[in-house]
Amino acid sequence: MRNHNPKVNYMRLAESIVPEMRYDGKEDFFAWQKRSKDKLCELLGLPLIKKCNPDFLIEDEKETEEYKEVHFSFQSEEGYYPICVIRIPHGITDKIKPMICLQGHSTGMHISLGISKYPGDDALIGRDEQYLAKYALDNGYCPILMEQRFMGECGGTEKGPGCHTDWSAEYKMSVLSYLALGRTAIGERVWDVSRLIDVLGENFPFLDMDNVCVMGHSGGGTAAFYSACLDERIKAVMPSCAVCTFRHSIIGLKHCPCNYIEGIARYFDMGDLAGLIAPRKLVAVSGQLDFGFLIEGAEESMKIATKLYEYAGCPENIAHVVGEHGHKFYAEKSYKVFNEMVK
Repeated sequence: MRNHNPKVNYMRLAESIVPEMRYDGKEDFFAWQKRSKDKLCELLGLPLIKKCNPDFLIEDEKETEEYKEVHFSFQSEEGYYPICVIRIPHGITDKIKPMICLQGHSTGMHISLGISKYPGDDALIGRDEQYLAKYALDNGYCPILMEQRFMGECGGTEKGPGCHTDWSAEYKMSVLSYLALGRTAIGERVWDVSRLIDVLGENFPFLDMDNVCVMGHSGGGTAAFYSACLDERIKAVMPSCAVCTFRHSIIGLKHCPCNYIEGIARYFDMGDLAGLIAPRKLVAVSGQLDFGFLIEGAEESMKIATKLYEYAGCPENIAHVVGEHGHKFYAEKSYKVFNEMVK
C-alpha cells in the first residue's frame, strides 16, 4: 500500500538515521571531543555572536533572614541585557559554589524564586518542584537565576514564553526568524550562560568559580546541558527532564520551536553530546511518566553517554536519577546524588 502521509516517512527517517559524528572508538576520544565541540558551536550559530562590554549593573538589593538578594543585569551581546538575581546566604566564611538555575518553559524565572505571579505558577512552584533557588540554597549552593531569552521579563508574557510569533506585538519575530539569520534560541541561551559566568567571577568574589554548577528544568535543563557541552568552566551540571533521544522528544513529539537546531540529528543525538561534558560531572534527571521526554529515550541517551564517560576514563562522573512521576524536578532525590558526586 502506498503511503501518502509525509509524517510517516519523516518518522521512518528519524528512526533510521545514524549520527555522522557518533564516536566509534577509532580515534582519540579527546580529539573527537574537540571536533564535536567545534561542530556544535557552528550548529548553534555561536560564531555569529560577538563579545562586548558587559556593562554590569546592580539594580536592586534586599535582605531576608536567610539571604541577601541582589538583582543585576549585564550586556550579553551588544544591545541585549539579561535580568539576573543572586541569593547570597548569610554567614559565608569561605568560598561558596555557585549554582546557576535555569527556569523551564514557563512564565518566567519568578517561579524559580518561589514567586507566583500568574495562574498556574503555584502548581509549578510546589507540585512540580520548580522553586529552584530554594533547593540550591538548602543544599549549600549560592543560587543565581537568569531570565532566559523569550521568557518572562526577557520576551515572554503572562500567557507564557514568547518563542512563537506574536502578530499583535510590535516585534513580530519568533525564534524561527533566528534560524534564517543562522542563529538559534538554544545557542543564544548558551551564550548568555557563558557571559553570566564571566560577570559572576568579576563581581562576586565570594563565589568559588573553580566549581561552577549549573542546573535547569525542562527548557532550562536543555540550556544547562548545551552550556556544559561547550563551557568547560562548568564543572557539574544537572539537567532535569531534558536529556532524551531526539526521536523520543523534539522529533517525535510536539515541542516549542526554541528546542530546535537545524541539522543537529545528522551529526549527534543527545547521548552523543553528553560525551562533550566528560570528564566533568553530569547528573541527568528524568520522569518515568514524562510524556514530553519519553523514558525510553532518556534511558537510551544515558546508555550512550555512560559509554562515552567510560571512554573518557571517568564512569563515576555520570548518573541518571529517575523519578516515579512525570515532568517535574525531583529535588530531594536529585540533589542527594548530585551532592555526593561534587562533594
